[in-house]
Amino acid sequence: MSTDRDPGQDFESNLKSILILLFEESDVIQKTLVPELLVSLGSEITLTRPADFYKIIDESICVIHRWSPYLQAHFIAGHPRIGETKNLSVLSSKEQSGGTSAAAPTPPEVLLRLQHLNACYEHVYPGLRYITFVNGRSRATIAEDMEDKLGISRSLLPDQPPVESLVPVEANSQPWLAELHRAVEDVGRIAKSRLEKIEREGLLQLRK
Repeated sequence: MSTDRDPGQDFESNLKSILILLFEESDVIQKTLVPELLVSLGSEITLTRPADFYKIIDESICVIHRWSPYLQAHFIAGHPRIGETKNLSVLSSKEQSGGTSAAAPTPPEVLLRLQHLNACYEHVYPGLRYITFVNGRSRATIAEDMEDKLGISRSLLPDQPPVESLVPVEANSQPWLAELHRAVEDVGRIAKSRLEKIEREGLLQLRK
C-alpha cells in the first residue's frame, strides 16, 4: 500500500496550522474557513512568499464577514478574553503582556477589573467577546478603553458598576452587528501584526 501523501492534503494541513497560529484555534477554522478559502482563492493560493500570507489574512476576513453573525461570534471567541493569564498561546501571552515582564507583571487589581469588565461587556453585548488590537498597550490602558466602550466611569473596583445595572444591546441589532464587525476587523489586524513579528524574527516557514 502506498504511503505517499496527497499534496493537496499537505497543503490543507499547512493552511490550517497557519490560520490557527494567526487567528487562534477555533473549530470553525477547519470546518468552515479552510474549505471556503480553498474555493475562494483556488489555484491562486500558495505559501511560497510572505505576500501570500497577507493575502490569506485579507481573504479570510472577507470570507468571515460573509458568515452568519452566530458563526462570526463563534470565530472571534477563539481569542482569549483580555486579562486572561492561563492557557494562552505563546503569541497571545506576548500580546496581552503589553510590554510588562515577569519582573513587572500586571497589577492584580487591574486583572480583577478586567475580569469584571469582560463580564460587563458580555452582558451588554450578549454572545460577543471583547476583542481589541492591543498593539503594545498595557492591560490598564485596555481596561480604560473597555470602560469608555461601555460608557462607565474609570475605576479599579472589581465589582462596579454591577453587571445587572447595564442595559444589554439586542443581539443582531445594528449596534451589536457593528461591534461584531469591529471585532472581526481587529482579529485581522492582530493576525497581520503576528505575521509581521514572525517574519521579522525569521520564523516564517515558506512552502515550495
